[in-house]
Amino acid sequence: MHRRDGTQAASLPELILIVCLVALFGTAAVQGLGGRSGSLARAQTASATSPKPQTIGQKIAASQQLLDINTATADQLKALPGMGAAYAERVISGRPYTAKNQLATRGILPKGEYERIREMIVAHRPKS
Repeated sequence: MHRRDGTQAASLPELILIVCLVALFGTAAVQGLGGRSGSLARAQTASATSPKPQTIGQKIAASQQLLDINTATADQLKALPGMGAAYAERVISGRPYTAKNQLATRGILPKGEYERIREMIVAHRPKS
């Protein structure tokens, strides 16, 4: 479309393209300018607040407080969130486990159910 002064007006698709490009490059420029100092501040905050790594003794002590899926009773398993009698029986019948993620990889529990309880369980290796 031509204007009275002889210049051509931009069509709607051209206007949309221009707006998108301005938004994209404008956001990238702002992130590029503020991103460096922001990431440095986040890194300093994270290093100041991050806990010290656990020692092996602390890890063993913490794992003793988790429910061992190799030795837990059906009632103990049913006390976990989302764990009913059927899932508890499947866990028991699938023993022994060498890693707790085998509940999901072997198809004993659906991935979502495993994700719900994974921080509450452990699979200690069975003693021979």
